[in-house]
Amino acid sequence: MTWNQQLVKMKNKSRVLQTIIDQSPISRADISQHLGLTKGTVSSLVNELIEEQICSETGPGKSSGGRRPVMLLFNEQAGYAIGIDLGVNYILGVMTDLSGNIVSEHLKHMNSMRYEETILVIKEVIQSLLDSTPESPYGVIGIGIGVPGIVNKEGSNILLAPNLGWTDIHLKAEIETEFHLPVIIDNEANAGAYGEKRFGAGKNFENLIYVSAGIGIGVGFILQNSLYRGAEGFSGEMGHMVIDIDGKECRCGSKGCWELYASEQALLNQAKNIESYLKRDNLNLESLVEMAEEDEEVKDLFHQIGRCLGIGINNIINTFNPEQIIIGNRLAIAKELLLDSIMEVVKTHSLRFNQENVNITFADLSIYSTALGASAYATENFLNSDLQENLNKQEN
Repeated sequence: MTWNQQLVKMKNKSRVLQTIIDQSPISRADISQHLGLTKGTVSSLVNELIEEQICSETGPGKSSGGRRPVMLLFNEQAGYAIGIDLGVNYILGVMTDLSGNIVSEHLKHMNSMRYEETILVIKEVIQSLLDSTPESPYGVIGIGIGVPGIVNKEGSNILLAPNLGWTDIHLKAEIETEFHLPVIIDNEANAGAYGEKRFGAGKNFENLIYVSAGIGIGVGFILQNSLYRGAEGFSGEMGHMVIDIDGKECRCGSKGCWELYASEQALLNQAKNIESYLKRDNLNLESLVEMAEEDEEVKDLFHQIGRCLGIGINNIINTFNPEQIIIGNRLAIAKELLLDSIMEVVKTHSLRFNQENVNITFADLSIYSTALGASAYATENFLNSDLQENLNKQEN
């Protein structure tokens, strides 16, 4: 088989598998018709997928006049992926099947994010998930990690994570050495955008922007159904968009950055000026949301944070003209307290043409957007590399 023939076969096999994933249960004949491939080609590729235990046959489907067709299913339990959301004060790990369904999870809150301590906790979370892995043909097939910082385009190094205080961290190599599994590292907002696109609020939109509003703010772009990373992989650092030229100093070295006014950290910092809040033992976002039900001063604080969120979102809308804005990460917990003030700013300041078709919503996946996006990276890497590996075996 020539290289071109091998490449065509790999692409066709990938298309067949994706059709089964998207439309199962489906027959070989329907795949052939849907993709415009011959029945013989489809049958050969499906037989390989069945042999690899990636797909399986189920009972006959409805007949359109002839023999009832055998239906095909995607074997979502052929293996499992791990997704890690490395937050600024927490580490959330999930194990999913190959369709993104969570089968186990592990959450650890952190007081210190020094790298030496954090890497131990990341390994602890991963090991805990590995210990809970169900039986399957392939076991755990990879690990995806979303990090709050700038990752090089090869996905090997964390170049800068200002809110963690990290510079030039080789996380991928350390985790791969420890667990002997493929590891994919990406910015957490990119992973969150991808999670919402695959499994959440963004499923029906081709151009969406995910705003990850946690201790800091990051932004992930899905443009024409593809994740946009920029020329060097550094896109999305809009938490450091300047909204006050003479404003507060930021850890990034600039002043007046958006995340200083519209993040969870901004909320917590401003809450220190509220006397009723300081009397509470649990000084966190959840307690503030609870207090806002009865305390007008706390409710007004959420209104201020919402307005500042709206200023950045307004700039994003006027720049990118997206179909959808999804607000995720920790501040999504307070969506009822934030939405009205966000919309008030957008309606007042966005260009009318941009307002007409944009949908502003909160993440469907709640706190799981990034972890699920990261696990999806690992799953797709496995499925694509598995197809390539098996073609290489046949070639040899």
